[in-house]
Amino acid sequence: MIDRWGGFVARRAVLVLLTGALLVLGAGAYGSGVFDSLSQGGFDDSGSESARELDAARATFGNRSVDVVAIYSSDDLTADDAEFRGAVEDVVAGLSRGTTAQVVPYWSAPDAGLVAEDGHAAQVLISLAGDSQDDYLDHYDEIEPSLEAEGLDLDLAGPFAVYDDVNEITSEDLERAELISMPLVILLALLIFGSLVAATMPAMVGVVAMVGALAVVRLLTTVTEVSVFAVNVISLLGIGLAIDYALFVVSRFREELALLPDDHPDAPAIAIRRTMATAGRTVMFSGLTVAAALASLLIFPQAFLKSMGYGGIAAVLVAMLAALTILPATLRLLGRRIDAGRLPWRRHRAVAGADEHGRWARLARAVMRRPVVVIVVTVAALLVVASPFLGARWGSVDHRVLPEDAPAHQAQVLLDDEFGAETSTASLLLEGTSERDVAAYEREVERVDGIGSVTPVDRAGGTTLLRATWEGNSQTERSQDIVTALREIEPRSGTALVGGLTADTVDLISSVGAHLPWMGLIVLVVMLGLLFLAFGSVVLPVKAVVMNLVSITASFGVVTWIFSDGHLADRLGFVAQGYLDATMPILMLAILFGLSMDYEVFLLSRIREQWDATHDNDLSVVTGVQKTGRIITSAALLLAVVIGAFGLSGIVFMKMLGIGMLVALLIDATVVRAVLVPATMRLLGRWNWYAPAPLARWWERHGFRETETPVDDAAEVTGVT
Repeated sequence: MIDRWGGFVARRAVLVLLTGALLVLGAGAYGSGVFDSLSQGGFDDSGSESARELDAARATFGNRSVDVVAIYSSDDLTADDAEFRGAVEDVVAGLSRGTTAQVVPYWSAPDAGLVAEDGHAAQVLISLAGDSQDDYLDHYDEIEPSLEAEGLDLDLAGPFAVYDDVNEITSEDLERAELISMPLVILLALLIFGSLVAATMPAMVGVVAMVGALAVVRLLTTVTEVSVFAVNVISLLGIGLAIDYALFVVSRFREELALLPDDHPDAPAIAIRRTMATAGRTVMFSGLTVAAALASLLIFPQAFLKSMGYGGIAAVLVAMLAALTILPATLRLLGRRIDAGRLPWRRHRAVAGADEHGRWARLARAVMRRPVVVIVVTVAALLVVASPFLGARWGSVDHRVLPEDAPAHQAQVLLDDEFGAETSTASLLLEGTSERDVAAYEREVERVDGIGSVTPVDRAGGTTLLRATWEGNSQTERSQDIVTALREIEPRSGTALVGGLTADTVDLISSVGAHLPWMGLIVLVVMLGLLFLAFGSVVLPVKAVVMNLVSITASFGVVTWIFSDGHLADRLGFVAQGYLDATMPILMLAILFGLSMDYEVFLLSRIREQWDATHDNDLSVVTGVQKTGRIITSAALLLAVVIGAFGLSGIVFMKMLGIGMLVALLIDATVVRAVLVPATMRLLGRWNWYAPAPLARWWERHGFRETETPVDDAAEVTGVT
C-alpha cells in the first residue's frame, strides 16, 4: 500500500500538495475555536467515593465545600472596625446570584478561627455553585473581580484559586515554550541538514500537525469532555514528532537522490518512491505505535488523562499523515533544490550515514566485542539511577505546584502565617443514620489518631454532613492515612461516605493503581503485535519493550530524586512537595513508550533492511547503527529542545513532565540505541529474527518489510500533475 502511495505522490505531487494545503487551511479555521470548547476540570473520577460523597451532599444541602478562601487584610484597620467589616459586607452582598452556594463571612462564625491573631486579617469562605468542576471554575472567574474590597488588600486561596492559576500559567508557559522552541528547532535543523530549504521542512510539518490536531480535538469536544491540557500535549508531540518524521523522510530522500546520477530526468520521482517504501513505511509504523501507546490513556476515568490521550493521538496521527502526504509532495517538487541554501562548510559534505565505516559503526563494533559486559554494566547503571523511584510517594495538586510568586501560592503562605498551622478536612456524609448513631459515629471519628475536631455542618431528614479537621497539608501520607482510617469506620445504622481534597487524592491514587495493569497490558499487546508486523520476529519486540522499560524507569528515578526528594529545587525554581503527582508518571509512561518505540522502529527498520539483503547479523547491526546514528541523535536533540522548553514551566507537574521526558529521551537515544541495542542483538545473533514457523510463514505472506524500489521498477513514476 505504501509503495503504491509513493508512486501516486510522485506522479501527482501538485494535486497532493494543493489538497493538503486546502485541508490545513480548513483545519486552521475550524480548530482556532477549540479553546472555547475545552474543559478546565476533569481531574475527578465520577465513580469514586469522594465524587459520590460530593454529589450526594450537593443534592441534599447544596455545595458546602470550601472552594475559595478570600483573605482581607489591612495594616491600619482590624476586622472589628466598622470600615473593615463594611467593605467586606459590600463584597458579600454584591456577589452575582447563582455563582455561590454558600458564603461564610468571618463575623458569622466567631469560633471558626477566621480572624488573624493580630486582628488585621480575616477570611470569607466561599462555596461555589454548579454541578461540575467546569461550572465552579466559570463561576470563580465571574466572581473574582468583584471580590476586591475598597481600602483592603485581597488574597485568594483555596483549591479553585489554585486551579485558576494553574490554567493561566500553563497557557502562558505553552506560548513561551513554542516561542522558544520553534526558532531553536529551525536553527538546529539548519545545522543538521546544512541547507536552508531542508531546515524548514520539520517546522512545516510541525505547524501542520498542530493545526490539524487542534481541529480534530475541537471535533472531539462535540461528543466528549476534553481538558484544556490536551493543547499542551498537542504542542509537545505535534512539534516533536513532526521533527522526527521530517528528519527521517528528508534524510532518506537526500540519501536516495545521492545514489542517482545528477542528470537522471526522473531522479526526484524515483527517490520519493524509494523514500516512501522505506522511511515512509517506518514513519507509518512509528505513528501507529506512538498512537497505540497514547490510546492506553483512554481507559482511565479521569477526563484529564483521557484528554491527554485524545490530544496526543490527534497530534501523532496528523504529524504522520503530514509526513506521508504534504512533505513527500513538497520534496518531489523541490527535487535537488532541497539542498538549496547550503551552508558554506556543508557544500562538499557527503550524505550522513552513507559511510558504513564511520564513527557510529566503530562504536557498534566496540560494543559488540564485549556484549555481556556492556549489557550488565549499562543495565546496572540504569537501575541505580532508577532506584529512588522505589521510595516514591504520591499526591495531587496543591498550592505548591505553583511558582512561589503565584497569587494562590502567596495567599496560602499568608493563610498559614496569619491564621496558624495549615489544616486539612474531610467531609463525612451519613445517610439513613439516626441521631444517636451519628453521635456514636462522631465519637469514633474523634478517636482516629490525628483528628483535631469533628463538627456538624448540616442535617436534613436522615442525612447528616460532618466535617473532620486535622493539622497538616492535605496531600501528605499522614493525611491520606487519616482518610483511610475514617473510611474504615462504619456507622451503626445507614451508610457513610468520606470526601474532601485528601479523599480525592486517595481515590485518584487508587484509580490509577487499579487501571495501570490494564494500561500496561494494552500497551504490551499492541506493541508486540505492531513490531511483529514490522519485523517478523517475536524476539525483537520483547527485547524492545524490556529495554524501553529500563530507560523509562531510570527517568522515573531522576524525577523522584528531583521533585519528590527536593534535590535541585532551588536551581530549577520550584517548591518540593515531597511526593510525585500521581498522574504524571502515567502520562510519562504512555508518551515515552511511544517515543522510545519511534527510535526503535527507525533503527530496526534499517537493520532489517540490511538483514534481508545479507543475512549477516553483525553487519546488519553495524550498518543500521551507522546509517541511523546521526539521524536518531539529531532527532533526539531537536525533540529535546521542544521538551526542554516545557521543562521551563512554572507549574511543577509540567516541569516534571518536561524534565522527566528529556532525561528519558537522552538515555534512549544514546545509551539504549547506541549501546544496548547493538550489544543485545550481537548476543542474540540469528535468534533476533526468530518466529515460530506458522507465524514466520504468515509474516512472509502478509507482513510489512522495508525494501527499496529498484530504479528500473520506478520508471513509471514520471510526470508531475
